[in-house]
Amino acid sequence: MFGEMKIRHLIGVTALFLVPTVVFLFFLLLFTGVDIEFVSAAFGLVFYALVPVVFFGYHFRKHDISIRRIIYTNGVLRWVPSIFVIVIVSIAFSLSAFWLYLYLLSPILPFVVDFLLAETPMPESGMYLIIEIVMITILAPIVEEFFFRGVILQRLIKKTSVWGGILISSILFGILHADIIGAFLFGVITALLVIRTGNLLIPILLHMLNNTLAVALMFVPPAWIEWLDVIALTSRSDLAATAIPHLVLLFISSILTGIIVYRLGKGLFSNKITMGS
Repeated sequence: MFGEMKIRHLIGVTALFLVPTVVFLFFLLLFTGVDIEFVSAAFGLVFYALVPVVFFGYHFRKHDISIRRIIYTNGVLRWVPSIFVIVIVSIAFSLSAFWLYLYLLSPILPFVVDFLLAETPMPESGMYLIIEIVMITILAPIVEEFFFRGVILQRLIKKTSVWGGILISSILFGILHADIIGAFLFGVITALLVIRTGNLLIPILLHMLNNTLAVALMFVPPAWIEWLDVIALTSRSDLAATAIPHLVLLFISSILTGIIVYRLGKGLFSNKITMGS
């Protein structure tokens, strides 16, 4: 079913809703004094709720397909231990790969490194904070998996090959994240998971757990995570100071990531793997 959806249609519907939303919110921001937290929440809800409901709702009704064909609980429990292991390894790899990316970028584009290391402010309003957390931990994982491991992956597999679809969709996924290398490998792993299982729920759960742990670290008391100071990055000076622990972490996590990708990808050479057909 995903293989029949056009990527250009997905982009078109997204633009159809987001362009007027951006214009409207920009107008409100300039002329009504509405706060930036409202603008951020409104934009996020349009992108992570309205757009996917309209796009996928239309296609599900058009093809008379139940969402249970692509998201189901049968067989999920046996993947739970693997999901936890993959998330821990992915986070470790992402942290060290992000350090390497910044370390190499620092002499060339120091202002970009400073921007990427700047602390992201959380909303002060309780309501907007809840909306932000829900978007990051629930809505974003669901929508991004539908977009990237649903439409984009399956469409590219149909047009190229299994590995062509995996690599291209993962590159696109990585480009849209600050942690390009880590996000790319995360995309490869989630793509392999959905191809292996035919169940979009498994990469969604993996994505949710990954984002939830990332958000949880923002609220953990500093005393509980003092051991993470050895790899903490707050400024460009930390890039050199934390080089050794990051290199060790990168070496170990790269090996483990390679094993995960090898085991999930072993034997995937068919050009006819689809989901929800």
